[in-house]
Amino acid sequence: MNLSPIWLDLVGELSGMAAARPPPALAPTPRDTIAREGTARLYRFVGTRAADAPRRGAPLLLVPSMINRWYVMDLRPGASLVAALVGAGLDVFCLDWGAPEDEDRYLGWDDVLARLGRMVRRTMREAGSDRVGILGYCMGGTLSAIHAALNPSQVAALANLAGPIDFSKGGALTHMVDHRWFDADAIADAGNVAPHQMQAGFSALRPTLELAKLVSMPDLVSDPAAQTSYRALEAWASDNIAFPADAYRTYIKDLYQDNRLVAGTHRALGRAVELGNIRCPALAIVADRDQICPPAAATALLEHVGTKDTTTLRVPGGHVGAVVGGRAARELYPAVAAWFTTRLAAGATHH
Repeated sequence: MNLSPIWLDLVGELSGMAAARPPPALAPTPRDTIAREGTARLYRFVGTRAADAPRRGAPLLLVPSMINRWYVMDLRPGASLVAALVGAGLDVFCLDWGAPEDEDRYLGWDDVLARLGRMVRRTMREAGSDRVGILGYCMGGTLSAIHAALNPSQVAALANLAGPIDFSKGGALTHMVDHRWFDADAIADAGNVAPHQMQAGFSALRPTLELAKLVSMPDLVSDPAAQTSYRALEAWASDNIAFPADAYRTYIKDLYQDNRLVAGTHRALGRAVELGNIRCPALAIVADRDQICPPAAATALLEHVGTKDTTTLRVPGGHVGAVVGGRAARELYPAVAAWFTTRLAAGATHH
């Protein structure tokens, strides 16, 4: 999904971009670290609410994918969903899963969900609220839906941003890991799944992506803003993390291969996961050119929840571009902020 360092160096020399290459201002929104657990962190963004200001609703917890860095949601000034949510007056928290160590190969799917549960409870405790809004991105959307199904009384509003729910509609990725030719156990038995292993799969979805990036390089030479955007996105895309082996095993076998989540046969933390238990307002956000999570895989959430307050938000772009692309600040950010502002104000209970 990203150009190799050799290509980047070559492009930089040919375009002149290498002459002055300041590091991009990544994750610019000020934050406090509220909790630590293993390599995971819970952040609360500073400036959300003045100490003496009235509360404007239940807190909002952002749950990113486990295999990409969290700050794609706070990439740079002008391309930050976090900044938009904070600017709307929401009390915003974020779970940073961290980079797993070798010993985390034994971190299972239940362990991941238990950690998410503890971070949800810590968010509520810090905010003094009995409920929380959750926005999950990519795999974080899948995990958030499972948590909400197991703990419906905790969740005031749930947004699934490009997270697969019906894995039979997962497109090329579902085909790629079909059990007839893909052995998840063989992969997981070797230890944590390295970033380059997963990137190879994503690259197979768009084999001409590297060439397309090179073709676009002339436009970057004369556009400083485009250069800043490009460098920030490349820095994030190159900052990949491994997938804990045991959790990967369950994710591929139970969800991608057996599609147990929508079938109602997925079990987590010793219980059946019933999406119909989700009775809070639910939002599905889909990108029209998403090949990682095709729109139908994400909107399936709304077909299985137990609430009539369901909304689909369709935005332009691919799986990542929809979140940080040029139109995100105009279309995605204000719509998400408005949806949560309304739902979390109505669903707030404080103590």
